[in-house]
Amino acid sequence: MIPTATLPEVLLTLAIGLAIAPLLGRHIANVYSGRSSRWDPFVGRVERLVYALMGIDANRAMTWRQYLRAVLLTDGAAIAFVFVLLQVQSDLAWNSLGAPAMSWHLALHTATAFGTNTDFQHYVPEQQVSQFAALFGLQSLMFLSPATGLCVFAALARGFSRKDGRLGNYYVDLVRTFTRILIPLTVIGALLFVLLGVPETLAQSATAFPLGSGRETIPLGPIASWDAIEFVGTNGGGFFAANAAHPFQNPSSASNFVAILLMMAIPFATPFAFARLVRRPGEVWPLFATILTIFLIGFTIFLIFEGSNPYLPSTADQSSGYLLGTENRFTISESALFQFTSVYTNTGATSMSLGSLTPFAQVSLMFGMFLQSTPGGDGTGFGVLLINVVLAVFLGGLMVGRSPEYLGKKIGMPEVKWAAAAILSHPFAILIPAAVAVVVPGILQSAVGGFSPHGFTTVLYEFTSESANNGSGMGPINDTTVFFNVAGALIMLIGRYVTILALLAIAGSLSVRSPHRPGPGTLKTQSVTFWLFLTVFILITTALVFLPVLTLGPFSELGGGG
Repeated sequence: MIPTATLPEVLLTLAIGLAIAPLLGRHIANVYSGRSSRWDPFVGRVERLVYALMGIDANRAMTWRQYLRAVLLTDGAAIAFVFVLLQVQSDLAWNSLGAPAMSWHLALHTATAFGTNTDFQHYVPEQQVSQFAALFGLQSLMFLSPATGLCVFAALARGFSRKDGRLGNYYVDLVRTFTRILIPLTVIGALLFVLLGVPETLAQSATAFPLGSGRETIPLGPIASWDAIEFVGTNGGGFFAANAAHPFQNPSSASNFVAILLMMAIPFATPFAFARLVRRPGEVWPLFATILTIFLIGFTIFLIFEGSNPYLPSTADQSSGYLLGTENRFTISESALFQFTSVYTNTGATSMSLGSLTPFAQVSLMFGMFLQSTPGGDGTGFGVLLINVVLAVFLGGLMVGRSPEYLGKKIGMPEVKWAAAAILSHPFAILIPAAVAVVVPGILQSAVGGFSPHGFTTVLYEFTSESANNGSGMGPINDTTVFFNVAGALIMLIGRYVTILALLAIAGSLSVRSPHRPGPGTLKTQSVTFWLFLTVFILITTALVFLPVLTLGPFSELGGGG
């Protein structure tokens, strides 16, 4: 049963996070619409200086192909730089703890993970990454990857509101994302974490002398600022291997509260920003209601099945919840809300041992990664939701004989094909490598000790997390092999850039069409009916694709499988 005594703090956290969403959404819309603000006298000068140094013509708008090319060139160059950096870090400065050079396949996986907003860690941060590589390599990607997602979101919104075939300038969007969204939120988050006891220092370690004897070296660094961009940017890669379960990263209920709000901030704000960017404020409500409905249903399921474990003897004391794998400094409700929010916002930070969760709790988390859009990561999560909207509007129009239109733009075959490609790429990126891992001799044996329902769930969870650009992992699993590093890198690239390609192609196709006035045959999307239809559409299509494979893993565990 759910420990109800701790539910009020969970409800308060959710209420505050949801109250912030419309305010931040208005700010995000102002940023991407180019509206002036009180910070322009200072921030505007900085931005113009950056444009001048980079040779950017801020008035030159791009087509969707030009926008995509700029995204790929920028991200590709950054990932390549970090890939090389991790292989030579042992020869560079700021490496007092002696982090060795990474192997090529581990460096490939790590650079790709941070460059795609996945931040999946196959390495031990305290031992295998130098301070220099962490701050100038990985943390740089922790700013760039969410910024890319938000820029694509802005371009998609312009596709619905423009008719000149232009989606804005990627480099201008990128700079404004840094200066007006990510950096301010990160600074605020870092200051809050410092006030709550999270370390922030350039010292790489501290020496402690235990009461018994000897000495102990404790890794340190600018952890508060790392935490801030980890959560604001829906990154999830931890400064320590224990991630948010480490007392330096998340020392108290107060820091846990701040982390949850930072994770919720941008993903829940983007529907409000979108409605303002397309100048249709009423459109936010069916979209936001869909996100919130699925989020709350999933969280309730997660909390019920972590509130107690039905497989334990009736004599077991579970009055405080099922606490296996949970930090004692948090209540089960606090841990559950952090973990669920982290997975459903595609942050991927962990404060619980996911391998010790009950099977239904694991399924509820995996379902969030199957969906990717309730609310999903910064920018691209809402983009996946709009892909579902395109398909739902098209299908709904066919079912009732109405014109498939959304926001006054006709939905035609190009948009449906790109939307279908993005939706189908996700299960392909998960199920094909999962099948290879099962069929090829030795892979499962070396990773999880052979085939078992729990072992298969662990591997399936890893591939799902990588395809969804989530970054959380179940474990225990030996995934530092060439197969898991190379396959994981390819999965993350497919999960990230096929979606971005589809979103920009849809935006480009719509941006050359003139809007139509709604007629008697137009499907009304500002309605309770559309909210319910969209919610059911997303849940059913996702279940049809993924429920069969879950019978080999967590559902088999329910039947007593090992």
